[in-house]
Amino acid sequence: MKWYEWGPVAWARNYLNTHPRVENFFQVTTFPLEAAAKKLIFGCQTCGQCLLHENGMTCPMRCPKTLRNGPCGGVRLNGHCEVYPERWCVWYKAYYRSQTLPLLPKTWREDMFRHHPPVDWRLIGTASLLNELTGRAHGIWPTPPEEKKKAAPQPAAKT
Repeated sequence: MKWYEWGPVAWARNYLNTHPRVENFFQVTTFPLEAAAKKLIFGCQTCGQCLLHENGMTCPMRCPKTLRNGPCGGVRLNGHCEVYPERWCVWYKAYYRSQTLPLLPKTWREDMFRHHPPVDWRLIGTASLLNELTGRAHGIWPTPPEEKKKAAPQPAAKT
């Protein structure tokens, strides 16, 4: 079971997904704080699907090619980017930073080697904390009420 499918978290996700005003309030209040803090500390690009903890606290969206699953193959021998030779490759930095992360969450060092889903461009410029809670970062989107009515089974007609 994923953490976002667990009891109270699932309840909060369902509540936020069915109450757009409450979700919008949290989006408006949390996004500026999150964006400013992450930009200052990690150079975050506010993709809405944060992978900092899975990539050695290095934002993969800083890659000029926005690659989320490893280097492009154009990394120079000295570890610099092929597009911007004066910068370190994001994935070169991520690998070495991931090796220095603490062992408490044992998977933090190994998470870098997992396959990450591609960027969902609908989430760009939104709060990744809220997207994690609502499940949007994992592909869980609310169903509009009119679609729920269409999807509900209709009672059989009496003849």
